[in-house]
Amino acid sequence: MESAYIRHVELLGFEKRFYPSQQYVYMLLVKWSDLSEKLVYRKYPEIYTFHKSLKEMFPIEAGDIDAKDRIIPSLPAPKWFDNQKTTETRQGTLSGYCRDLIALPPKISRCQLLGDFFKVRPEDENPPAPHPYKRNETYMMTKDRARDNKTEITGPIILETYRAIAEYKKNSKYELSLLAGDMLEIVEKNGNGWWFCQMDSRRGWVPASYLEPLEGPDEAEELEPNYEGELYVTTTGHIAEEDDELTLEAGETIEVIHKLLDGWWVVRKGEETGYYPSMYLRKTGEKRDAGAVGNNINSKKPPPRRSTIRNVQSIHTKGKQKISQDVYRRNSRRYLQQRGLRPSKARPAQRGTTQSPLLERKNNSENITPKPAPRSTVPEPKKDLPKIPPRPSPELIMERCTEDTRRKISIRNAR
Repeated sequence: MESAYIRHVELLGFEKRFYPSQQYVYMLLVKWSDLSEKLVYRKYPEIYTFHKSLKEMFPIEAGDIDAKDRIIPSLPAPKWFDNQKTTETRQGTLSGYCRDLIALPPKISRCQLLGDFFKVRPEDENPPAPHPYKRNETYMMTKDRARDNKTEITGPIILETYRAIAEYKKNSKYELSLLAGDMLEIVEKNGNGWWFCQMDSRRGWVPASYLEPLEGPDEAEELEPNYEGELYVTTTGHIAEEDDELTLEAGETIEVIHKLLDGWWVVRKGEETGYYPSMYLRKTGEKRDAGAVGNNINSKKPPPRRSTIRNVQSIHTKGKQKISQDVYRRNSRRYLQQRGLRPSKARPAQRGTTQSPLLERKNNSENITPKPAPRSTVPEPKKDLPKIPPRPSPELIMERCTEDTRRKISIRNAR
């Protein structure tokens, strides 16, 4: 007897849950060939992981061999943090993806991988216990908008409430001053660490490091470290003020391994890792986003770090578990070794310096007379030999090469 297969998958909407931490799950109605109908709940990262597995199982239909053979629908990758707005706007795309998925040939639409993913799980029938004093919020998608990218939802638009952990004095008219214990509603979470908030009738920018969620010290929207790294270029130099920060010049290529919501990302330069302001970074090959922060004074300076805040008054007994730079560095080296990119021993310092140009300019008050270079013992080439053309500069190479080559060069420079 043939096993049951999926006939139809319909996206009903999404649910905002507050326990054990704030999260968003999509509600999917799955209709099977045995005429049964089941309601399942799936997070978007889970759906995207399933999508990648399906492409690996059917590489021809995924277009990995020849792009013209692709029939598996595309699905955008999840953002580094989700909020209610992105969850809403993604509904149209996800609804169309489910519809096109079931319409594929039977060898794909009835495969075991797809069936197992949409099967009812224990947590679908018995969802997690509700929050002690916050009820889950359900947002249903209207049927006449289910096929459009612009979705319409029912239910209230409720902003997240955060609490100030210490006093903060604003430095411009665009910011908000805070007292410890103030309750704020988050209007926009910006990746550079400045969040746009409202408190009573006032609105303004606030450093995310001064805020904590009510449910717990950990941010549910913060992803885990990615030691594969993403290539970024520094747009502004920064001199480290703390031991766990990195000093870099403008124009350097680095790898981002952990994007944190407070605006201080963990970056890797060779074998070293450290914090660096995210607002001083742009992805390689992309122009700097001029509207990333808005037209306000905060676009010129990074937010303060949590470690610099005094008199912290948190309502949570246990603070957020912070990853040390030793752990970042150790895991980063382990990843490079597993990929066959094990760094060699550090090269000897060149040109008699171990400091970055930023630190050299900072300490150039000391006048050191350079020693004359020793006379070379290599014989001069004969005059009738052709001249060897000069080697392109590292900047020119980084500008003209591919992203894969940039990554290899950045790793090689660390050796």
